[in-house]
Amino acid sequence: MTEPTPKPKLTAAEKEARRKLAIRKVLSGRTQADVADFLGVHPVMVAKWMKAYRDGGEQAVAAKPVPGRPRFLTAEQEAEVRGWLLKKPTDFGFRTDLWTAARVAQLIRDRLGVTFPPSYLREWLSKRGYSPQKPLRRPKPRNPQVIDAWLGQAYPAIQKKSPPSTPTSC
Repeated sequence: MTEPTPKPKLTAAEKEARRKLAIRKVLSGRTQADVADFLGVHPVMVAKWMKAYRDGGEQAVAAKPVPGRPRFLTAEQEAEVRGWLLKKPTDFGFRTDLWTAARVAQLIRDRLGVTFPPSYLREWLSKRGYSPQKPLRRPKPRNPQVIDAWLGQAYPAIQKKSPPSTPTSC
């Protein structure tokens, strides 16, 4: 059995256009059931759109502003932030080449004037395919002569000072 593919989410403008198309088709003589079938919606929706149109005209079926908090960044600003992430953090004055949510939040605040909480920014970055970074572990330069000298002199002295270990019972 295959899963049904989810319907794509429509923008407010696309929903408004769909309502106006339904109204035009009904006014041109099509039945509400035919229009509903054509648009892939329930016939009750077409009836509601027609009632709203008859009661309030085109204004009644126009797109309404969506309630809620507006987006933090515009699409252009988001593209700019993604461009920053393709570069090294040191290009922006940071000491290391490690992007952190706090650093990205600081750049957004300094360059775009938008305050982005770092905790939310982590979620925002992960939704766009960015994962937390871990610094590369690089061994410090080793000097074999110093290591041999330590193993030959200091380590035996440390061993002599430590008490012998005795097994403990549980």
